Amino acid sequence: MRTYVVAGGTNGMGRGLALHFLRRGDRVTVVGSDPARGRRLLDEAAGLGAAERAAFLRADLASVAENVRVIKEIRARHDVLDGLVSTAIRHFPRRVETPDGHEATFALYYVSRFLLAYGLTGLLERGENPMIVNVCGVGVTKGRVHWDDLSLKQGYGGIKAMLQGGRATDLLGVAYAANHPDARTRYLLHHPGFTDSGTDNLKQPARTVVRLLARFAAQPVEKAIAPIVELMDDPPGEGGLLAYDRRRPLDPSLPSLDPAAARRLYDLTGHLLRL
Repeated sequence: MRTYVVAGGTNGMGRGLALHFLRRGDRVTVVGSDPARGRRLLDEAAGLGAAERAAFLRADLASVAENVRVIKEIRARHDVLDGLVSTAIRHFPRRVETPDGHEATFALYYVSRFLLAYGLTGLLERGENPMIVNVCGVGVTKGRVHWDDLSLKQGYGGIKAMLQGGRATDLLGVAYAANHPDARTRYLLHHPGFTDSGTDNLKQPARTVVRLLARFAAQPVEKAIAPIVELMDDPPGEGGLLAYDRRRPLDPSLPSLDPAAARRLYDLTGHLLRL
């Protein structure tokens, strides 16, 4: 029996992966912000005969303190982890600032994934074949990190914030692998492609537009998670970092995977979080 944590696991691809792990007999802790969705997931786990192997932690992953609490609770519950999967993301059409002073997209898409990855490394290193999976937009080169304005106080836009979060998340994977050259834990950046993950987090008119597009162009969650499961169960080659667009490995020399930029962002993040 393997043990997994899925951050953002009450809907979309996170939910799909959590249920996949439960069906095959693994233990899963799901982290999410909506208690109603958490209860539905636990009910579904019970229907699979997996009630004792499923747990839900309610947390606002845009909050640094909440991420720290989640890390502490997971450490108290488990001695080992085989995988950490991060899928939590939300579109904010208007700028929202967290109590920590971070722009909310950056906090959820990047800062939370940074904290969980580094905070749970000790447990992952005890796993049989451990992997951190970051579901993101790797391979996309649009957008950039706004080094002098990470919180986007000047000229905020929802798409601009999402693109910055994506590029920061790419660099997170590069920096993590560089900071753990001898680690057993692999780090997978995975771009699943357009997936029908639901539209509950979107506001109108974006919700209607995405629903229409999903009806004709999006792949189902079950198809989107299949390459991730394959890579987790049988990771190819050597080295800490894997970057894939669906089943296609990406060129590590992409400008969005620049090691110098990754180090710069890591150092800046440590300063922001006072690490």
